[in-house]
Amino acid sequence: MHKSRLGNIVIDCRTGDLLSEARFWSAALGCPLPGKVDPGGRYIQLVTRPGDVQIIIQKVDHEARAHLDIETDAIDAEVARMEGLGAVIVSREKAWVVMQAPSGHRFCVGKPYRGGFEQGANAWD
Repeated sequence: MHKSRLGNIVIDCRTGDLLSEARFWSAALGCPLPGKVDPGGRYIQLVTRPGDVQIIIQKVDHEARAHLDIETDAIDAEVARMEGLGAVIVSREKAWVVMQAPSGHRFCVGKPYRGGFEQGANAWD
């Protein structure tokens, strides 16, 4: 048995000004910018309520899109479960696996990164 749940919504932005993109999404979603922002960084995590799904604005080189991060206590088991549902592996990274759903949407499978995982995750056989 292993557990998993939705961890992040990642908004991929092909941009030279990530802070500007984060300001837009902050205002659009009603989620404040963090107190300290690295405007030259690759990620800006908006402030969400404790336990809520995290929203991350990410600077990328590919086309703009959004993807989901699924957090799990057993990456290989969750990847196998997703493959059983029809997803395919796109790449294996150091700390996560990039997958593609039958619909063509990309998502990542990685370790838990926000609180409440044990209480809020789904259990799978």
